[in-house]
Amino acid sequence: MLETSARLLALLSLLQSRPDWTGTELAARLDVSTRTVRNDIERLRALDYPVDATLGAAGGYRLGAGGKLPPLLLDDEEAVAVAIGLRVATGVAGVAESSARALAKLEQVLPPRLRPTVEALATVVDRAPENTGTDAPDPEVDPAVLAAIAAAIRDVEWLRFDERGEPRLVEPYRLLSWQRRWHLVARDPASGQWGTHRVDLLTPRMPTRRRFSPVPLPGGDYTAFAMRSIAASGWKVHARLRIAASAESVLARINPAVGVVESIDADASVLVTGADSLDTIAAYIGMLGMDFTVESPAELRPLLRTLGERYARAAG
Repeated sequence: MLETSARLLALLSLLQSRPDWTGTELAARLDVSTRTVRNDIERLRALDYPVDATLGAAGGYRLGAGGKLPPLLLDDEEAVAVAIGLRVATGVAGVAESSARALAKLEQVLPPRLRPTVEALATVVDRAPENTGTDAPDPEVDPAVLAAIAAAIRDVEWLRFDERGEPRLVEPYRLLSWQRRWHLVARDPASGQWGTHRVDLLTPRMPTRRRFSPVPLPGGDYTAFAMRSIAASGWKVHARLRIAASAESVLARINPAVGVVESIDADASVLVTGADSLDTIAAYIGMLGMDFTVESPAELRPLLRTLGERYARAAG
């Protein structure tokens, strides 16, 4: 039989591992009586760990919300994985500082056998710049904004926010992290139209506290929908280009998230693409390797002319 302190930690670990336990199951796992389990539950409650109990034949125990944060009881692989994850966390405002504090706490309690592994990773792993596909700085998302959106999704409540100064009311369904950016997949309850919204461009308003009945997304794949939607509307700037090639040929050259392709005929198509700046579009459209004409915006044409002149000078 374990000593009381070790048994309490083991009990906490069991309560964290799954939602519900019966007293008999806990007693069997800890090799004690159900009376001892009841006493240990009371000890945890006295230490401000909320353990909920239900009575009856189907009754049992579960670790409730609130109170103190229970200790994270991690195995060796989990502890190393958390340490690595904390070192590379990015994309949310303040996450670097929070990760550093959490990592310092984790390293204080790491078993001696794991310290060499974590220290080795800290000393030999460097991070290269992540933003290599655009000239725009990486956006950071306020964690409070992510929390507000996630809460609305969890509670199946309408979400009200301002987007680029425009008020919006949506049914929120999923958050997607892609290309160092966060996106919200949502549905307009008035028009029934689905869309994807850049979270770093949103300012949530007060919670609506108004529930809605979820509507299935056509096709059912939120990630695939978001990738297509981002290509058409999820960037700060967009361009419409007439390509002197079939839609099939264009699609064979690009990632679906890069643009939406519309067929005109066997030898022509339209590519709607986007980026965080027109300079990025001007640089990347040449990599398509196909003749094209700019339909919009007009501001893209002088950028392409400047880029073409620069290349011509480089070619001598």
